[in-house]
Amino acid sequence: MAFMGVLLACRGLDKRFGERQAVDGITFSIDAGEVYGLLGPNGAGKTTTIKMVCGLLQPDAGSVEIEGHTLDHDLSAKALIGYVPQDVALYPDLTAAENLSFLGRLYSLDGSLLRERVDEALELTDLSDRRGDRVESFSGGMKRRLNIAAGLLHHPSLLVLDEPTVGVDPQSRHAILERVREFGTRGMAVLYTTHYMEEAERVCDRVAIVDRGRMVAEGTRRELVSKLGERDRIELSATGDLEALARSCRQIPAVDSAAVADGSVHVIASEARGVLPSIVEAAASVGVALDSVQVIEPDLEAVFLHLTGTALRE
Repeated sequence: MAFMGVLLACRGLDKRFGERQAVDGITFSIDAGEVYGLLGPNGAGKTTTIKMVCGLLQPDAGSVEIEGHTLDHDLSAKALIGYVPQDVALYPDLTAAENLSFLGRLYSLDGSLLRERVDEALELTDLSDRRGDRVESFSGGMKRRLNIAAGLLHHPSLLVLDEPTVGVDPQSRHAILERVREFGTRGMAVLYTTHYMEEAERVCDRVAIVDRGRMVAEGTRRELVSKLGERDRIELSATGDLEALARSCRQIPAVDSAAVADGSVHVIASEARGVLPSIVEAAASVGVALDSVQVIEPDLEAVFLHLTGTALRE
């Protein structure tokens, strides 16, 4: 039976390298079936954090629990983790299937079960048709996908992905992000680190913003954006009496304001996606035909700038 509830719990993680405090008191949890993002610039402490989560680094303070088992005290907890590092950890002179078969044996898989898991991992990463090709012939994006396949062989409860799309082409990035979302829907907990805002917004259910070793904010995209105190903007291009449309929009409870400017109706609302059906009804009620609707929402880039005082650094 799949695990339910909080699958990973990290409390007060600290890590220092000499005089540098790499991670400072980071605390977060991830539920089963949730994709959780650590978003921050290079050097923010993301990789150090996930290495402590995976037991590759010993924290100076704090604890990591997986399915209720403390990582320090129960080595079996490590078997619940699938770790996909930034660097491609594959043998270039072996084929895709040979790489996975070798790595699967390290997980004590063999026989028909090993063959089944290799087939499954290749299918999940869209590499079944390249199973017999040597990895040295793969593109960077294909190597990244096979790297993810290796982390899936033993059916982990927690998949940890460290910047999995760095250096890949847009098509491969799209394929990787689609798969990450799918892993969450399968009930797996996913810890995803990135410095790309659009990736965090696209694949993560919740995001922790990390800067200089500290977690400065955490929440869903909507919760983080609400810290700005901003509202969504909706621009309506329409044919007909625009002033009447603006007046009708102002009667909608979730609309803060609506005005005509530059040949369009500009609406400020607290929840654009939820208010759009009411705006369509308002337009119909005054005989106005909507030509186009554009929703302009605050993004995580603005949140990061607001919380840290700087733009997201590469």
